[in-house]
Amino acid sequence: MRPHPGLLGAAILLCQPLIAHAQTSPAPSQAPRAAVHIDTFISRDADKTQVMKSGVDLDWQYSGPEKYRGIRIENARFDPFGQGWESRDRIYLRLADRFGDWSAATRVGTDGETVLGSAVIHNDAAFRQEYFVERDIVETPQGLGRGIYYTYVGGALDLPFDEDNSATVLAGVQDFTGDNVRLHLRANYVHILDREKGLSAQLRTRYFHNSRPREFDYYSPRWYAQIVPVLQLRRFSHGWRYLVAGGIGVQRDADSDWRRSSYFNAEVTTPERNDWALKAAFLFSETPGASSDAYSYSQVTVGLTRVF
Repeated sequence: MRPHPGLLGAAILLCQPLIAHAQTSPAPSQAPRAAVHIDTFISRDADKTQVMKSGVDLDWQYSGPEKYRGIRIENARFDPFGQGWESRDRIYLRLADRFGDWSAATRVGTDGETVLGSAVIHNDAAFRQEYFVERDIVETPQGLGRGIYYTYVGGALDLPFDEDNSATVLAGVQDFTGDNVRLHLRANYVHILDREKGLSAQLRTRYFHNSRPREFDYYSPRWYAQIVPVLQLRRFSHGWRYLVAGGIGVQRDADSDWRRSSYFNAEVTTPERNDWALKAAFLFSETPGASSDAYSYSQVTVGLTRVF
């Protein structure tokens, strides 16, 4: 069974002229430098499926998180259902730049079997637009053993109502190896409770529909729905950035009744000091994982950047 990376290829072709345009833009006042970024990602769900990804970004041109040129070398290890670890090595080309009100970033590479990576383009307008594509392997026993991949393409739009109220809507299509195609819809409503303190109340909703349910061993009911109210606190202090968000809601799918769905996220990003910067994040959610509807998932991400 061969994966089909056509959607990703089309999106990368879309991004190429944007990156080329960015390369012709005027040089910044500070010449780009080199940078090394090291990060680790660890996740675990209720089915004892674990994923560990460790990567090194080597950027020969780095002018910040929105403008760089480099490569990424990554080792991904998977332990689906606790059945034993598998290791995959990957390499990517990394490009990011700005042109006017738009920013573009791509990460395109391979695991030796097919094209992998992601691309995103967004602007900074009041009605912010974002378009993205992502391609990766399905992290289940059949996904790893039979080479089941997905390509996810979509777009999002911010809708500001007034100074304190806004919404974001997202629509996407996720094409899996085989016959299944998943349609995604998301809508988030945000109300600012205290702008000075960075406190907001949010209502996050999510729905997806599978054209061929349960085709392989990844979680794919006919449909899935989720509604979660969330309180979020985002603060900036002396260059440090803090984010804490959490909430409790409900979820269900075509084969189950409504049940609890909780969410907690915490992030901290340090300022760049002496050319070093650190970012750490923790996420816990009661949502279905890739492999089943067992709904307990946690992940930790730590990244360290050194600019030369």
